[in-house]
Amino acid sequence: MKYRTLGNNESISAVGLGCMSMSHAYGLPDDEESIKTLHYALDLGINFWDTADFYGFGKNEELISKVLVPNRDKIFIATKFGFKATEDGGSTFDGSPKYMRTAVEASLNRLNIDVIDLYYAHRVDPHVPVEEMVGAMAELVKEGKVRYLGLSEASANSLRKAHAVHPIAALQSEYSLLTRDVEAEILPTCKELGIAFVPFSPLARGLMTNTLNLSDLADNDFRKTLPRYQQQYQTNNEQLAQAFATLAAEKGCSPAQLALAWLLAQSDNIIPIPGTKKRDKLKDNAGCVKVELSAEDLQDIENVVAKYPDTGDRYNEGSYKWVDKT
Repeated sequence: MKYRTLGNNESISAVGLGCMSMSHAYGLPDDEESIKTLHYALDLGINFWDTADFYGFGKNEELISKVLVPNRDKIFIATKFGFKATEDGGSTFDGSPKYMRTAVEASLNRLNIDVIDLYYAHRVDPHVPVEEMVGAMAELVKEGKVRYLGLSEASANSLRKAHAVHPIAALQSEYSLLTRDVEAEILPTCKELGIAFVPFSPLARGLMTNTLNLSDLADNDFRKTLPRYQQQYQTNNEQLAQAFATLAAEKGCSPAQLALAWLLAQSDNIIPIPGTKKRDKLKDNAGCVKVELSAEDLQDIENVVAKYPDTGDRYNEGSYKWVDKT
């Protein structure tokens, strides 16, 4: 494994592990395999693990704790607060200092640890000034309950406001070959302020691996609700995945490795967190750090993606309400 820097010279694996799919959104959980995958992450040198209190409504944090606690000194753990389930099966967001206090104690209890390495606000609450939210989060650092602060899906403007109140160590947002909104303002702002950028869904939720059969998604798979994974985009996206896989074979790597290597090549402050609950996929993802890309390789990647532009949006209109546009 190779390593990158976050915060005050924390050595973080260049590729982290997104743990959401172990308990939330992607088919049925498999706790036994997930636990084995967490142990295997340690064997591979992957020390940056990402979860949230909303994943499985706390179950993901509880699952991770089984491996985290006996290996505490080997793991840099990140979790998030803010989303709450509603009675109608949806969710709402609460970024208030009062709720944060409740949430952090619950996360510490479920994770069974004394301090969270990186604590994110899962989104920016449009009803709570970001300065107020981050100011309250900063109190957790003073109290020793949290080491570093992060934001997720925040705008460059909100990021600057937050960073002025307390240093923001990481910004987590969706970024992949198919979702590139952050390139205009957010990536340059992170670079300028010395903030690590943590892409979630770096493989476009499996689409770029050329192993995703859209017709076989389980009824409870989150992707079935998203535009990009609907039938109207299926032909374009399958052709894109196949062409990308052909390019990866020519480069001597897997499609997942090529997509992640592309991300790593964009900037040295980028630390993607591909999610999986299976050891074989984890091993494949980790192999991306061995893939060296030339300027010609990067252009070849851009050329392939440009041939198949009709990929569909990442979210439906309703879901964008929690993406900060300020």
